[in-house]
Amino acid sequence: MPVDVVFLEPCFPANQREFVRALHAVGARVTGIGERPKGALDDELRHWLFHYEEVPNVTDVARVTQAVRWVQEKVRVHRLEAVVEAHVMCAARVREACGIPGTSVETTFLCRDKPSMKELLRARGVPTARSTGTADPDAVRAFAKQVGFPLILKPRDAAGASGTYRADDPADLERAIAACGVGRGADVAVEEFVEGHEGFWDTITIGGEVAHEFVTHYYPNVLEAMRTRWISPQFITTNRVGAAGYDELKAMGREVIAALGIETSATHMEWFFGPKGLKFSEIGARPPGVRAWDLYAAANDFDIYREWAMAVVHGRPSQTLSRRCSAGIIALRPDRDGRIAGYEGLGAIERSFGPFILDAHLPPEGTPTQPVEAGYMANAWIRMRHPDYDELRRMLDFVGRTVRVRATP
Repeated sequence: MPVDVVFLEPCFPANQREFVRALHAVGARVTGIGERPKGALDDELRHWLFHYEEVPNVTDVARVTQAVRWVQEKVRVHRLEAVVEAHVMCAARVREACGIPGTSVETTFLCRDKPSMKELLRARGVPTARSTGTADPDAVRAFAKQVGFPLILKPRDAAGASGTYRADDPADLERAIAACGVGRGADVAVEEFVEGHEGFWDTITIGGEVAHEFVTHYYPNVLEAMRTRWISPQFITTNRVGAAGYDELKAMGREVIAALGIETSATHMEWFFGPKGLKFSEIGARPPGVRAWDLYAAANDFDIYREWAMAVVHGRPSQTLSRRCSAGIIALRPDRDGRIAGYEGLGAIERSFGPFILDAHLPPEGTPTQPVEAGYMANAWIRMRHPDYDELRRMLDFVGRTVRVRATP
């Protein structure tokens, strides 16, 4: 009998189709639920889908529940999956309403609500920054008096650095309170700023056990990278995951997965390491953003989407990771907002590192620029891999010093 899987939003963002492809490839019968009309699906995506249901909004629990119940009248739905942060809570609530196995509402809530997540993990002894959640400006000010500066303010369910503010003094704090909408209905997470190097630990987890794991480093940390135009930020996934220096990180990650009740899922956990040692930052029960999975696949010579599908459909891994290479991305920012006028230094990069370049995105002249805070793939970028992590860092640093993206107002 086929395993029937409902997948939320197979069309957008663009790599969503890879999850559908992989589910189909491992023998699942896939029903897609998305916001585009069926006629907008291309032939390849139609081939991978057994059925497709259109809904006005894939975060509307009532409408998605209605669509899933209609599917359940035709087949037994074994799994309902969502891999985008904005979709995961809807998926969990629909699973609960329709009696479908998968990540629970409680676990999904804890993986999205930063203050609740950290409160639970602190109680379990996981080292994490002091934090609170509140919609009251006075409570934010009281927390600042208790903990001191710097502080971080962000939405309770923020992903990455989205909507995140750092306050170094009372004046900064007041600006952050206003920008976050505290006192006007917004509920925020307020956290002690943790000094140190930042990275992420990602997994494919099956039945609560880590089947595959990846360690990635940011250069510089995300908040600085998303606020500073002249920086060409990078993140690099290492092939040295077996090194003893990562033992503490891997042990902490497994403790977090167990504490939050994550069973069969992709996970994405941010961490810091600095003067106060290793600190947990946050975790999501979903894959990382910014197409980091592409780097994992290229570094390890395997189809990561298929491996995720094997976990979901068959509950077991099927591929061995090579750990042959490290792989990374460098974001290339335009020198000003406006429209792309041209590039400098690309020839030197191609001559020096051509065999190690995975791919690149270089918007043509006349393309409107995107703001710095829009992220690593908002404008130009180059992705590379190399068997030696330190050499890859050197290569990406050279790219950052050499390539210039010129823009006109």
